[in-house]
Amino acid sequence: MQDLYDRGERLYFLPIGGTAMAPLAGLLHEAGHHVEGVDAQLYPPMSTLLEELGIPVRLGFDPQQIPSALDRVIIGNAVPRGNPEVAAVLERRLPHLSQAEAVAHYVLARGLHSLVVAGTHGKTTTSAMLAWILEQSDLDPSYLIGGLPRWNRRGFRLGEGRHLVIEGDEYNSAFFDRGPKFLHYRPHVFMIGPVEFDHADLYPNLEAVLTAFRAGAAQVPRTGAVVANAWSEPAIAAARDATAPLVQVGPHSNCDLRLLTWRTQGERSIATLAWRGEEFELTLPMAGLHNLQNAAMALATAIFTGIDPATAVSVLGSFPGVARRMDVVGEVAGITVVDDFAHHPTALGVTIAAARQRWPGRRLVIAFEPRSITAARRSFHDAYLESLARADFVMVAPPFHRDRLDATEVLDREELAAALHARGVESVMPGDGADLVERLLETLKPGDVVVGCSSGAFDGIHRKLIEALATGEDR
Repeated sequence: MQDLYDRGERLYFLPIGGTAMAPLAGLLHEAGHHVEGVDAQLYPPMSTLLEELGIPVRLGFDPQQIPSALDRVIIGNAVPRGNPEVAAVLERRLPHLSQAEAVAHYVLARGLHSLVVAGTHGKTTTSAMLAWILEQSDLDPSYLIGGLPRWNRRGFRLGEGRHLVIEGDEYNSAFFDRGPKFLHYRPHVFMIGPVEFDHADLYPNLEAVLTAFRAGAAQVPRTGAVVANAWSEPAIAAARDATAPLVQVGPHSNCDLRLLTWRTQGERSIATLAWRGEEFELTLPMAGLHNLQNAAMALATAIFTGIDPATAVSVLGSFPGVARRMDVVGEVAGITVVDDFAHHPTALGVTIAAARQRWPGRRLVIAFEPRSITAARRSFHDAYLESLARADFVMVAPPFHRDRLDATEVLDREELAAALHARGVESVMPGDGADLVERLLETLKPGDVVVGCSSGAFDGIHRKLIEALATGEDR
């Protein structure tokens, strides 16, 4: 794979700490480029990744600190046009690419078969599952995943094989590259997981989202495939007009890979699958129907690449998982603390369902931070209500990006609390500056399961809660 890179270049990541930017920085660092970057703040697990790789990172945007000797600046979607370092890059006419353009330029330009995992939910887990199957089947893949697989804790791998597994986001590539990232990824296989309305700051409605996915599917050559999640009608709709072969994954008789039966047994899911009529038994070390759907998508794609179905199913049975997906942080005083990335209403719903299956009969406490601009929106009130009403106790932190929305557009947490109360669910809506851990401690009791859900750091609430519980236990 080293012949993909002609020479080491000096690359500056602006910013560097995101779930897409940090793994790419790591991959290019390992490929022999000199990589450094800047960010406003860093938090685990990406801060840990960058530190372990020895990649220099500066905190705080300062145009005077941009390195003088650069070959290229890689600009992510987390910085707006008004960022002072972005302004300096443009004023100085420094060569620059978006993160997605950089993947195409540095990684895909020499003909790798790109296996792009797209969809509103499940991208990271499905990408990791597919990478695990290919790696354990000795295909020596490369991969770029927006999270940290538990078997290497990196989120990237530079292999010698012909396949690149990459998570394909439908969000904007950058302020100057206004389109989904996956449109740059030249898919040989385009996987379409569940498709729902999301990213309301970019897409006015579901149809606009579907248009983006249709464009991704249209790029696939006839020698490739579009693998679509048939549990999601919009996913099938997005794939329907592609010229590449369609591989359907779902519960229906016309699906190429069918999920016939399934059940949860503690932390495991046990399922019967059929690939074009041939049945297999899968024991997946993860709870929840959504994880079985992710597994089925990964299996169908792996089989399409030429891996024997029985081998793929067997390998997936030992899948180690991904950080921040139902991660048990610790258990103190009979209280289990769990970290999860869920932030979209549907993702919250399936996370709560999986927690119910994994810890049946225990009181379920959900601490939720509306971290993204979409999560902060009032328009998702009803969807959040339906998901959160499945918990026993709910705490919703102040929306993180509410300052970027009109006041009338911001999620009304008091209204949400009243609606939850009407459903018989206790809730707390702490104000700005409130000690979220203290508010949780007021209600927690032995036997509770606390799931902290956020697409960001959530101010380290999981570790702080463990420490507070341990301190209380020692008294």
